[in-house]
Amino acid sequence: MKPQEPFKFTIDVIIYPIAFVMLLWLIFALELRFGYPLNFLGIYPQKLSGLIGVICSPFIHSGISHLWHNTIPLFVLSTALFYFYRPIAFKVLLYGILLSGFLTWCIGRPSYHIGASGLIYVLASFIFFKGVFAKHYRLIALSLLVAFLYGSMIWNTIPLEEGISWEGHLSGLLVGLLFAFVFRKQIAKPKRYVWEDPNYNEEEDEFLQHFDENGNFIETVVEEELPESNLPEVTLPVTITYTFKENKEL
Repeated sequence: MKPQEPFKFTIDVIIYPIAFVMLLWLIFALELRFGYPLNFLGIYPQKLSGLIGVICSPFIHSGISHLWHNTIPLFVLSTALFYFYRPIAFKVLLYGILLSGFLTWCIGRPSYHIGASGLIYVLASFIFFKGVFAKHYRLIALSLLVAFLYGSMIWNTIPLEEGISWEGHLSGLLVGLLFAFVFRKQIAKPKRYVWEDPNYNEEEDEFLQHFDENGNFIETVVEEELPESNLPEVTLPVTITYTFKENKEL
């Protein structure tokens, strides 16, 4: 039986990321329409009331610039997640929101932390490290692409700029790295060849039997037998005629 292709494009690969991004824009549009900011639903560290932000903070943004800068990487990374890691995509999203949000609540400054950037760091970290650990050539290529596109985000995990939740970014980075270790099942494995099997025996390999001990190919000539004819064998008589010529000179 032919092994099932681990990476297969279906319409849900882009439907879920689009739906998630549209939900963020819908919430932001409702904030503008009714003039009722939802920043108070963000994560406020070390306060019980601030735990509500663990769930709500990824859906709340301070402005259109904040939302726009999160939209593109969120869509790209979540699409890659559903395409390459479909069996665990929802787990990574859900647990990533909860764990990165809770870690931000534990280590964050006393301020409201909002935005989907923590989740973006979860996805970028998970996709990068998982590709490296899996040792699958396609996943490694994906890891290199993520590093090329979003490698500079690593600087936002340290307190360099005022007003940026570096705690949320650092939390997402650590959670993504943790997920790369935890989620090991149902991940595409690199192709293993016959000779990589621990129980491989060269003497039983039919392919190697065509070569001698020096690596020279042994050509085998198969003699083809002519098909037997159903016609009866016919033996023709052989007639020998002798001619004598008389010598008149005698």
